[in-house]
Amino acid sequence: MTSILSTTSSLRIGGLASGIDTDSIIKELMKAQRIPLDRLNQDKQILLWQQEDYRAIYDSLRAFRDKVFNMKLQATYQARKASSSNEAAVSASANSNAVPGMYTLTVKQLATGVSKGSQAALPEETEGGLTKTLKAQFNLSYDNLTFTLEGANGKKDFSFNTNTANIYTVAAEINAANLGITASYDATLNRFFLTTTSTGTAAKIKVTNDVHYFLSGDKDANGGVGDPALESGNNTLKLLLKGDGTAYTGQDAEFDFGDATGLKSATNTITINGITLTLKQGGGASATITVFNDTDAVFNAIKDFVSAYNEIIDKINGKLTEPRYRDYLPLTDEQREQLSDEQEKKWEEKARSGLLRGDSLLESVVSRIRATMSAIVPGLAARYDTLADVGITTLSYEERGKLYIDEAKLKEALQKDPDGVMNLFTRSSENYAEKGIAMRLYDDVNSAMALISARAGTSSSYSTADNSAIGRQIAAMNERISTLEERLQQMEDRYWRQFTAMEQAIQQMNAQSAWLAQQLGMGQGR
Repeated sequence: MTSILSTTSSLRIGGLASGIDTDSIIKELMKAQRIPLDRLNQDKQILLWQQEDYRAIYDSLRAFRDKVFNMKLQATYQARKASSSNEAAVSASANSNAVPGMYTLTVKQLATGVSKGSQAALPEETEGGLTKTLKAQFNLSYDNLTFTLEGANGKKDFSFNTNTANIYTVAAEINAANLGITASYDATLNRFFLTTTSTGTAAKIKVTNDVHYFLSGDKDANGGVGDPALESGNNTLKLLLKGDGTAYTGQDAEFDFGDATGLKSATNTITINGITLTLKQGGGASATITVFNDTDAVFNAIKDFVSAYNEIIDKINGKLTEPRYRDYLPLTDEQREQLSDEQEKKWEEKARSGLLRGDSLLESVVSRIRATMSAIVPGLAARYDTLADVGITTLSYEERGKLYIDEAKLKEALQKDPDGVMNLFTRSSENYAEKGIAMRLYDDVNSAMALISARAGTSSSYSTADNSAIGRQIAAMNERISTLEERLQQMEDRYWRQFTAMEQAIQQMNAQSAWLAQQLGMGQGR
């Protein structure tokens, strides 16, 4: 007799013979066995959350390090401003290399490029909503159009089929050649334009091999070349261009800067000794350029730095003092099924709170950074050797290192002795204890990042293996979880085999009982 159970045991349908809810019994048996696995997964999740918290602080420190780096640079404290007495003629700005003082400037001529446009309206380029071909628009008698165009970047031979190409095709191909010449067609004005992309004597437009005088003009009755007003249709685009190889070039700017006369530039924007000048008017226009220290820029840089410092300190202190709710462990899959999304979210917030509370590594990071911000920088000639001297101080111990700025005192220090303030931050030395505040703090932040990376790794790491301390813990835990899951699967399979054997035995007994009853019934019938 074939057992019904044997044909369905692979599907794990229990209780067919006994009526017992085998599945529920085995689930309850396994629930107790899975408690160690659930605990392992919870411990792993706590480690993953700790790793995320560490890495978030690492990323914040990296962003803060960029701010500190700027404060290491002397250029940050040497910000300059420039003003012009005649903005209509020239505007000015200055970088940190500019020397404060007053300078005279006279602009003899501006730098220009070359621009050639149709001297009269061209025939309409569209008809019935469609763009005409070159032949249709200009009533050309030839099929092939060729010419050579040369600009500052080189030259190119162009060829167009007048039966298929149109005026926009011509403009597009000239632009694609990257000759230093821009071509365009204004459909509103019905005019074609060629313009150099740069200024100065190197900028040029030169036309040759224009046998059909498409861009250029032929000689007129007066011996001139390229004047459409004197031509009778021999310059298709009506541009004032000669086709005999004449190069139309721009001009350089010419100016005097103090005693340096006869200076030239291919552009109207020039930088001289850290002063950037934008020339706007030629013809001998003059201006006085004044360069002075930009104390507002330096003040704002220091203010932004202090703000960034307070943010990073607040973030780390927040993790160090965050409350820990030890009764809220990470949820198991079974527990998640019993909670709503909102309940799950609130539970998780409690579960991952305070995982770095009192963390010794972060405590050491904060302590070192705070010590640096209150340290004395020895060996400075100026009166400023601490941040407090320039108005940057803490107020109360309970605020755990937060800094405040006495803005009036800081501005006064920047005005009286800008170099002294600069040296307070940027003093360089082989000896850590003799470095400026920013130089020392940069080292501190790098050390902190290295410690956190060793503990938890970084989210930006390109390595597939996480060799951090927490990474190794998680890897070891994954192996334990895998081993335990395999053991639990074997245990569950064993339970199913045992219950299956019981079901088979009961089924066999039921079959025998039914046979006996059948035999007894047959005997009574006789």
